[in-house]
Amino acid sequence: MKRIAQHSRLLLSLLLAVFSLTSFSQEVTGIWKGYFISDDGQHYRLEFQVKQNSKGEVAVSGVSYSWQDDIQFYGKATMTGSFIKTSKNFRIKEIKTVEVKSATGYGTCIMNYNLVYSRSGKEEFLEGTYLGKQEVKGRVNTYEWGDCGGGRVYLRRVTTSDFYVEPFLRKKNTVTVPPSTKDSTVKKTPPPITRKPTVTAKRNPVEKPPTKPSTTKSNPPAKTDTAVKLNPPTTKITSKPVINVPTVLKVRSNELMKSLVVNDEDVVVKLYDNGEIDDDTISIYYDKKLLLSSQRLSGTPITVRLKIEDDEIHELVMVAENLGRIPPNTSLMIVDSGEQRFDVRITSTAQKNALVRFRYEKPK
Repeated sequence: MKRIAQHSRLLLSLLLAVFSLTSFSQEVTGIWKGYFISDDGQHYRLEFQVKQNSKGEVAVSGVSYSWQDDIQFYGKATMTGSFIKTSKNFRIKEIKTVEVKSATGYGTCIMNYNLVYSRSGKEEFLEGTYLGKQEVKGRVNTYEWGDCGGGRVYLRRVTTSDFYVEPFLRKKNTVTVPPSTKDSTVKKTPPPITRKPTVTAKRNPVEKPPTKPSTTKSNPPAKTDTAVKLNPPTTKITSKPVINVPTVLKVRSNELMKSLVVNDEDVVVKLYDNGEIDDDTISIYYDKKLLLSSQRLSGTPITVRLKIEDDEIHELVMVAENLGRIPPNTSLMIVDSGEQRFDVRITSTAQKNALVRFRYEKPK
């Protein structure tokens, strides 16, 4: 009986080990779209088309597209790398550029990406860092990774491309070519982007205390035998203005994405569509007051400026008005406060709002 129990425990251990290896069976083959942000704050669109060479192997290859807009910069490069399923680590580097368009005329940089795979519901992400180095063609490259700077990368798996879909993806029928792609010509010019207005969030005005009653002297009343009753002193009570909570903030849950402590009173918040631009729209509330209504997320940021001068907690809530063609409503929030920078991944649905809290703390 003791031996049977030992065998049972051994069998259970083996099953758990197999489950731990197979439970993370995702592949990275497909299209990944999003952004990279350089250390100096430059914002670029980024797309990967990746092929995992065979099931179970770690080797991957593919191409990358990066662009700022149709005038400043556009580039396509070939890539090679690896994906370790057990650690969820995705490392891939650009080998060489095959197409480049730059308004500056300067040399080009190739990138080395160190990313981590994650999943939230049906959404899949690749996020991490990159280092760049000057590209050299026709001779040995003596530059080191980091010579061209570095930054952060945010990618999300999508189903369509803004560019030519590579044959290794078309053969697998894992993606579809956008209707506008009629041949194998690379679409170099991204679609036009509507600029969004910059909005400043004004602090609630402080209610002024009531004006003191007039103290003008008057002639004293004539003396009589009847005692004069004086009005008792009144206590002045001041209170904060009552804010009616919007219905959408009450009927939907408000899920906390992140709590940020800022060291500068002036805070700039920028919101981008995180991945494929699919007509997501959001409304933004600050301390339960509507700032922006039904704004479309795109490659051009929705910008909000906040003023935080006290140590109270302030709340910025993103409400999904439209989930777009690919639910849920996802966006990337970049927060700048003086020398501080924060990156927040935002997800909202028809049942859940995204909440980010801010608190000012004077720098020591």
